[in-house]
Amino acid sequence: MELQYLVAKIYVEGDLKIDPASVVNVFHRWVASQSLPGMLVDVAELLHVPAGPGVILVGVEADYALDNTGHRWGLLYRRKSPLTGTNTDRLGQALRSAAHVAQLLEAEFSELKFSRREFSVVVNDRVLAQNTPEAFAAAKPELDAFLKSWTGRGDSALSPLDTDPRRRFGVLVKTSSPFELTMN
Repeated sequence: MELQYLVAKIYVEGDLKIDPASVVNVFHRWVASQSLPGMLVDVAELLHVPAGPGVILVGVEADYALDNTGHRWGLLYRRKSPLTGTNTDRLGQALRSAAHVAQLLEAEFSELKFSRREFSVVVNDRVLAQNTPEAFAAAKPELDAFLKSWTGRGDSALSPLDTDPRRRFGVLVKTSSPFELTMN
């Protein structure tokens, strides 16, 4: 299975302790200074959507969001253009990008803390990855190996993010001990 168009979400630790609308000005500042890799073009505030995308930093190659999909706040990275390399390369790129912006937001808001034990990865292309038990079983060995190399440990529990075959293929990752957001 080729993993492209990855969406990585690092969840907020506990409850969101900031007003999500306060992220709008931060994202606008980042667009003005082009302070992240790739071209940043706009900010969209969609906080009126229940359990929705929240505040989105729109880019050409990728978007970032303080996202509340599924009633779970987190920093979301969504790759929109394909990447060369292996699945391991692409997983690493998506998680490093999400972790980098999570750290930047933690620096902006002292009361904001992202989990060091839980995140998810979704393949945003149903043709490349169907959400079936067979696809999960086929992808699990490669995902387990990646997670062991990324966290430096073998304590990651991997489960399907959603079992509905109409949903996108995704995995929820939980670790028994905290990992660093600045890994590899």
